[in-house]
Amino acid sequence: MAIKFGTSGWRAVISDEFTFNNVRLVTQAIADYLTDSQQPLTAHRTPLVIVGYDTRFLSKEFAAACAEVLAANGIKVLLCDRDTPTPVIAYQILKNKANGGINFTASHNPPEYNGIKFSPQTAAPAPVEITGKIEEGIKKLQELSLRGAPNFRGDEAISKAGITSVTSLPRNDGIRVFDPKPAYLSRLKKLINFDAIKKAKLKVAVDCLYGTSRDYLDLLLKEAGCKVEVLHNWLNPYFDGKRPEPSEENIQDLIGCVKKHKLNLGLSCDGDADRFGIVDSDGTVIYANQVISLLLYHLIRTRPVKKGAVAARTVATTHMMDEICKKYGIELHETPVGFKYFAQYLAKDSCVITGEESGGLSIGGHIPEKDGILACLLIAEMVAINKKSLKEILESLYKEFGYFYFDRIDLHLTQAKKDKLMGTLLNDTPGVFAGTEVVKADKRDGCKLLFKDLSWVLFRASGTEPIVRCYFEARSKKRLNDLILAGRQLTAVIPK
Repeated sequence: MAIKFGTSGWRAVISDEFTFNNVRLVTQAIADYLTDSQQPLTAHRTPLVIVGYDTRFLSKEFAAACAEVLAANGIKVLLCDRDTPTPVIAYQILKNKANGGINFTASHNPPEYNGIKFSPQTAAPAPVEITGKIEEGIKKLQELSLRGAPNFRGDEAISKAGITSVTSLPRNDGIRVFDPKPAYLSRLKKLINFDAIKKAKLKVAVDCLYGTSRDYLDLLLKEAGCKVEVLHNWLNPYFDGKRPEPSEENIQDLIGCVKKHKLNLGLSCDGDADRFGIVDSDGTVIYANQVISLLLYHLIRTRPVKKGAVAARTVATTHMMDEICKKYGIELHETPVGFKYFAQYLAKDSCVITGEESGGLSIGGHIPEKDGILACLLIAEMVAINKKSLKEILESLYKEFGYFYFDRIDLHLTQAKKDKLMGTLLNDTPGVFAGTEVVKADKRDGCKLLFKDLSWVLFRASGTEPIVRCYFEARSKKRLNDLILAGRQLTAVIPK
């Protein structure tokens, strides 16, 4: 079985491919990568790794097994004392000048999945150059196993220890269990205008979706003097049978709570709290493209725009960001899908914001990783300062920069049909689409067709699921509908 890393690590079904043996195997390959003499040194002579986990079934136990393998390789481990948001782990990598972090999470994937996400010392998701080396290491270890040789260190100690949870870890000088929360909360208090939130006395609902944001997002809002209604803030490894994703269909309880109690906002994060979900005072869902555009504009107006200011978005994200950046002299960069491509921009204090339509963003001077908690708090700050609903603020933005209509369709296809569709688009790219000439085809990540009227479509194969994602943006609803219809017609004629 080949273990491959996608845009955010390796993910697989628990007890099928995601087993303790494979977790130890992948951990050993990461340990080999970290202890390679060619790797850059950090402040620690002995490599140090942050290990964390989300609320999924067996995540805590997988993390404990991982920590033991790392320790057996002479690597020091800081192991989170409870399920921890992805952005918190990223912050701790930077704060502790660690060699990297290993996070057990499948983010917003269905509950039967788990995953391993590795971040190097930059705290950004590992780029393909690194994950490629780890994959090579896994393959070599698998070959050793086929020959009957041990394929990871520490296996005897692990089996004897009978590890069932973090608290049952045997005494080991290389592993220290720690609380990552206080330092991260302190950091956010420096990034967010909590005084403005306190003055506004906002009424907010927070939906934790049974994930890691509990006692983080809700706690900070309560400390800021908000009246907070908290939903789904207890452990449920099966996430009530749904994806722990703050999509409209999954946050109906949040929408209902906002409307019932006449609140200012509804805020939510996904299972590992790196993505956000936003609900306005009337129960309207404000989508990620709108949120990113709103916060780009808000940050420009409330923070100093530094010389050489930049912003970045993925190929699948709204071009409304381009129009805002154009007006304020900010250089806009477009990247393939994957937050790891933003790392080079987020390393600069001059970076205003980076964002992707799937609900991830961060800001310069923070972490090179998605932070759903930060996004939710920035939205609360914006509403507090403007003393308006999100729809009112968004409407003023449309009046200034024009309307942008966006939609995404996920096509669940067989692997053969998925390959055929993408092969056709990449090798026989249409020159006309929806009755309009294609002025540019961008094939850096999938196939993106751009048109003279500033509309565009993107077809992109998912790196983690048997899905082709289709993205559409136009400046009118009619044009958007025409693009969607053409997209459906194109996929319908692809043979099985």
